[in-house]
Amino acid sequence: MDISASTVKEVRTRTSAGVLDCKKALVDCNGDIDGAVDALKKKGLAKAAKRAERAVGEGVIATYVHHNGRIGALVELNCETDFVARTDDFRKLAYDIALQVVGLTPLYLTEDERPADCEASVAEACLLSQPFVKDPSKRVCDLISEAIARTGENIRVGRFARFELGC
Repeated sequence: MDISASTVKEVRTRTSAGVLDCKKALVDCNGDIDGAVDALKKKGLAKAAKRAERAVGEGVIATYVHHNGRIGALVELNCETDFVARTDDFRKLAYDIALQVVGLTPLYLTEDERPADCEASVAEACLLSQPFVKDPSKRVCDLISEAIARTGENIRVGRFARFELGC
């Protein structure tokens, strides 16, 4: 099957996967762009699951302060190497998660930390289960899984804190 460069480029733009991976996914899906994107996302999720137990000793602390200066957040985002921690993509992910903390006020990082008597739903109370503030079709954990697939390293939110004046 002949796959055009523009088709490969579109799949690459939508997934951030490598050129050869995009072409192979298109060949496997008979040129179907949406099918190739889905296949690459599943492959990325499988890679993320394999890396979940690897140690994360590097990372960054990101901040977001709302324009009025009354609300802010700190987020510790960890990865395996300092090479990944220094990339713009990783720093943007950390910033976006800090923005998420300010915007949707999560109480816990994961569902496991949420007490049984918590009245808020999992999607409201747990950061990783919340819909992403910039794209509600994705959850925060999906953003992290996509970053794991792109970087080839385990990435984890270490902790977060939200600050608001008068509270």
